Amino acid sequence: MSSSAQTGAPVLAAAAPGGPDIHTATLANGLKVVVIPDRRAPVATHMVWYRTGAADDPPGKSGIAHFLEHLMFKGTERNPDGVFSRIVADLGGQENAFTSYDYTAYFQRVAKEHLPAMMALEADRMNGLVLSDAVVAPERDVVLEERRMRVDGDPGHQLVEALMASLYLHHPYGTPIIGWMHEIETLSREDALAYYRRAYAPDNAILVVAGDVEPDEVVALATTHYGPIAPSGAPRSPRVREPELQAMRRVTVADAKVEQPLVQRYYLAPSVNSAAPGETEAAEILARSLGGGTISRLYRRLVVERQIAASVGAHYSPLAVDLSRFGVYAVPREGVGLDAVEAALDEELAAVVENGFSADEIGRAKTRLLAAMIYAQDSQYALAQQIGAALAIGLGPEDVKARPARIEAVTAEAVHAAARAILQPRRSVTGLLVAA
Repeated sequence: MSSSAQTGAPVLAAAAPGGPDIHTATLANGLKVVVIPDRRAPVATHMVWYRTGAADDPPGKSGIAHFLEHLMFKGTERNPDGVFSRIVADLGGQENAFTSYDYTAYFQRVAKEHLPAMMALEADRMNGLVLSDAVVAPERDVVLEERRMRVDGDPGHQLVEALMASLYLHHPYGTPIIGWMHEIETLSREDALAYYRRAYAPDNAILVVAGDVEPDEVVALATTHYGPIAPSGAPRSPRVREPELQAMRRVTVADAKVEQPLVQRYYLAPSVNSAAPGETEAAEILARSLGGGTISRLYRRLVVERQIAASVGAHYSPLAVDLSRFGVYAVPREGVGLDAVEAALDEELAAVVENGFSADEIGRAKTRLLAAMIYAQDSQYALAQQIGAALAIGLGPEDVKARPARIEAVTAEAVHAAARAILQPRRSVTGLLVAA
């Protein structure tokens, strides 16, 4: 642990040993600062995470969080439209941004000596965004075209959108991040600025810096550039709870553009914020054992042995503020009907619920998951992204560092219990993608 000698300055705390080297501090205005030293190259990744996302869009304003992400590149009085990106490019850096249901993040990757410039730019647009109707209207058209191309013109995305809307009947996770077309069309400059003033503030943000840096120096820079920004004091908007599902639902998307039929299913599943200790880790191993690659149960049974599917998979992420989802899918082999693949998928899921997995299957899944976590630390960006996402949904650095040990501690019995709890038909939505 180290601390600044300056009276009243933020105190840096080093997380417990093991895993990534993580240091944290909190500025007087509420900004949380996370520093991850990485000496392998003289570069730094600078990320600002806002604890607000699509699930925080006001009623009738779906897509506003994503729209604002676009508008954040439109300039301030100090750095007009295009200047931010031009500076990053001139310095040989990279930049981008993304919006999720629970957070919005902005990042740059530059040579370490340019970190102060990135802080100055990002701090400037944290409270200095300037918008005019002349800027907002064309950018809204860009978002509308993005929706037409990526969602309305893509049957696979239409299926995901329909599944999410059916799985989350009441909770805002059922509304697409990009927003509904008819609501995007009405988003205005006033809507964007109202959202910006409420959510874009230091007390609702996390600064993550990973790279060839000294923690004390990063905190000093953050105090200089972000410290003067006043907090908003606005709490996170409350969210409604999803009611317990009582019956399995089905949706079908039929489109002439479909070349490969697909059956996809989502189950409501606990997140780190709603699960008992060990439940999410068991669910992660369940996903790996069930459909995580060529040694998984579904691949072995449906692709290799029965030769009824061309591809299969399962996925789950515990990182959500509210209830998460567990997904499985299967693509039929040519000449095999979608109903036959779904029946075979149901058989395998029922067998897992009934009998669980062998110790060898669990061991292989653990090894692959732990290896993926270790490999992720080879990427400075991936490491910063992993820690930023965890903190943005309410976890602490100690949770990130403890995750490998928690994965290692998962037993076959715990995975079997997770299968029985999650893979319940009444808590699911099944989607079929078919040619029209």
